[in-house]
Amino acid sequence: MTEIPRAGRWPTLHLNPGVCDYSSFAPMLCSRKGPGLSMYLYHFLCFGFRYSVLPDFCMLSSRVRLIPRTVRLVHSLIYNSCHSSMDLKALLCSLNDFASLSLAESWDNVGLLVEPSPPHTVNTLFLTNDLTEEVMEEALQKKADLILSYHPPIFRPLKHITWKTWKERLVIRALENRVGIYSPHTAYDAAPQGVNSWLAKGLGVCTSRPIHPSRAPNYPTTGTHRVEFSVNGTEDLDKVISAVKRIADVSVTSFSTRTDDEEQTRISLNCSQEALIEVVAFLSQSRQFYQKTEILSLEKPLLLHTGMGRLCTLDESVSLATMIDRIKRHLKLSHVRLALGVGRTLESPVKVVALCAGSGSTVLQGAEADLYLTVLGATL
Repeated sequence: MTEIPRAGRWPTLHLNPGVCDYSSFAPMLCSRKGPGLSMYLYHFLCFGFRYSVLPDFCMLSSRVRLIPRTVRLVHSLIYNSCHSSMDLKALLCSLNDFASLSLAESWDNVGLLVEPSPPHTVNTLFLTNDLTEEVMEEALQKKADLILSYHPPIFRPLKHITWKTWKERLVIRALENRVGIYSPHTAYDAAPQGVNSWLAKGLGVCTSRPIHPSRAPNYPTTGTHRVEFSVNGTEDLDKVISAVKRIADVSVTSFSTRTDDEEQTRISLNCSQEALIEVVAFLSQSRQFYQKTEILSLEKPLLLHTGMGRLCTLDESVSLATMIDRIKRHLKLSHVRLALGVGRTLESPVKVVALCAGSGSTVLQGAEADLYLTVLGATL
């Protein structure tokens, strides 16, 4: 493990096994846009890199900011390729395998934000927490082909691309120099091996679950709703199946049932939200069908160990002082700044910790815990 001194440098990764330029890495501790913004605890695990930059935490609804002193870089043999370069599309697939962009929050702007004209080969991948003009200059000096910026430099739509604003200038310089820009942001927060899970590892032996679990990107079956009803008689059955099959986005199955010693056929059909209106309109024409109709809303399944925030329950309660020491050791920090809740002391017990990679203003709302650990991201 190598300790990196503070400086205004950023990591560069050459896509060649065993070739990683660590010497230029050390994240800044506040936004280059202005002082006083603490950096994000960024746990990045991809292509031989795992690096961190830091959180704040609160005790009993009172926020506390941790102050970073050093950052450690851990070399992990995650990427092992015999090639010295990768096609951009292949690299994006690998990044998505690590943390699917479908895990990102709906409000976020993630993925490939700037793409040079294809084909585009990536020899050097440049990593940064925030892409500023200074960082862009360094990336160009390092001859980067792709910049991975944790925070998306483009968040709101750009109505024009001119030299007027710094974000527009970033896009211009990237395209002029054939440099792609990619941002994972909340996809890395939600991933099972992402920032939230990394934070939880420093608390001690505990069980943890996402505060807001992620759902699978797709439904387990076709459609968003299931409609079920029973039909008596073969003639009615043929008419009904023929009618519903003419409706778009509907799949139909049937099976025999017995109700009150009467043989019936149970119809089960899956349909989209739009098709549901047509299905209900058809069934309402027959009182016999409509009164026996059941409509189920299909849910996307939850993904284990994936989602925003973590609610961690310790196997054994510890004092706040002990928990602070654990967090400091985990993050390699020498000092923390603490805000205590009313009536609380360093000896107050901590059994449940709610944490969030981010401000936590939405994720932690309603979460009951003894300690709230948050990460204040740098804003641009």
